[in-house]
Amino acid sequence: MGKLGILTGLGPVVLGSNPSSPIYNMVKTKKSKSAGRFGARYGRSTKTKLVKVEEKQRKKQECPFCKKPGVKRTSKGIWECSKCNKKFASNTFHLRE
Repeated sequence: MGKLGILTGLGPVVLGSNPSSPIYNMVKTKKSKSAGRFGARYGRSTKTKLVKVEEKQRKKQECPFCKKPGVKRTSKGIWECSKCNKKFASNTFHLRE
């Protein structure tokens, strides 16, 4: 007997084999990183482009003043270095290509 059959008393049911069970739907999900918040909207290629931009802008980048990796984006076009505490304006999404 499957695990689900024991819990519900429905008989032999293999876990994840019944399309009408909520567990079946959970097995088929894919990871879509930060673009997962959009669900089924906007298409795959648009969401993958968004993920690439967001990964670039969220990681720490090299400070142009002290040359250490510690600059984070605080808001659109505003960057702040955690090492030398300088705050400056630069490109919107990432400092360098």
